[in-house]
Amino acid sequence: MRQVIVHCKPELTQAVVIEDGKLVEYDVQHLLDKQRAGSIYLGCVVNVLPGMQAAFVDIGLEKNAFLYIDDLLPVHLEKQPQQKPPIADLITVGQELMVQVVKDPEGTKGARITTHFSIPGRWIVYMPHADYVAASRKIESDAEKTRLKMLMESLKCNEEGIIVRTVASGQSEDAIQRDLVELRELWKSVVKKSRISRAPAQLYQDLDLLPKLARDVINEDVSEVWIDRKDMCEEMQRLIERQLSHTVASTMPSIQLYKEPLMIFDKFGVTDELSRAFRRKVWLPSGGYLVIDPTEALTVIDVNTGKFVGSMNLEETVFQTNLEAASEIARLLRLRNIRGMIVIDFIDMVQEANRAKILETLVQATSKDRSKTIVIGWTKLGLLEMTRKRK
Repeated sequence: MRQVIVHCKPELTQAVVIEDGKLVEYDVQHLLDKQRAGSIYLGCVVNVLPGMQAAFVDIGLEKNAFLYIDDLLPVHLEKQPQQKPPIADLITVGQELMVQVVKDPEGTKGARITTHFSIPGRWIVYMPHADYVAASRKIESDAEKTRLKMLMESLKCNEEGIIVRTVASGQSEDAIQRDLVELRELWKSVVKKSRISRAPAQLYQDLDLLPKLARDVINEDVSEVWIDRKDMCEEMQRLIERQLSHTVASTMPSIQLYKEPLMIFDKFGVTDELSRAFRRKVWLPSGGYLVIDPTEALTVIDVNTGKFVGSMNLEETVFQTNLEAASEIARLLRLRNIRGMIVIDFIDMVQEANRAKILETLVQATSKDRSKTIVIGWTKLGLLEMTRKRK
């Protein structure tokens, strides 16, 4: 069972997802914050760096955004030149360029941008220049994947690219086509705005938190949604009703207005759990603990037995601690939105079967993650490598 809990304050809105009694996702929107991955800007090139094959682009934020040459070349690999041209042959200082933010500014770094545009809808992701059709790997049925891909091939025009999302499995042609038409019109409006704007200018902003929850999170697996503000509860009701009016045999989750005097996050045990989960040192139920250290290059997670002494031999004690840690790490990656390269230092195990079981547990536990997560495997030093897509 999944629950979505939304807490509204005058200056920000917070939302969490609770899955089988455990907190697994957290999102927050500061109401005045317009810096958001997915937003599209008309920018002005302010510096071209031939030695780095990159450029800096002014998109109107505090720091100039960073653009790699790979994000200028065509999305479709078959259309890319065999040898990358100098970036100075592609763009020049002073040129206006439409770009999309793929990574928000962080620390001393500006936003990361691309010209490979993509706009997610409820059932598909629309890419105006990608020129290919794909289906989510998480759609289990090969027959359904084939059906959806053939449908999109028949609907796509010219150089459009379309990725069918996991939730589209089983949906009707009418529902998916409606999504495609809406995204096409949205893209046309962005292009039209770019032609009458002067850089730097924002052309499109990704959805606010409530419609983003309705689009990406709330599906048939969600049993109830609790919101502690009346107008936002009514808005969510409208969003879900509109969404379900075009779907196949979906049930409406229970949308509830929270009215009790106790703060909604305290009522559902969210406040304490968030405080615990975002610490550097996170205790495991058995008495072991994790130490999570983010750096600019990667995130390092160290597993320790702590107070857990076990009841059998050392190998079994270590294995049980690592097993518990693997499940908790997968949860914390989602909850804390840890991205990029991740290295986990599990406690050393002697038996290869135990190492394989830890790997399998981590793969299964991360399969529910909406962000693309790849568990690479064990290194020669006994560390476990994985990546989680930045978004």
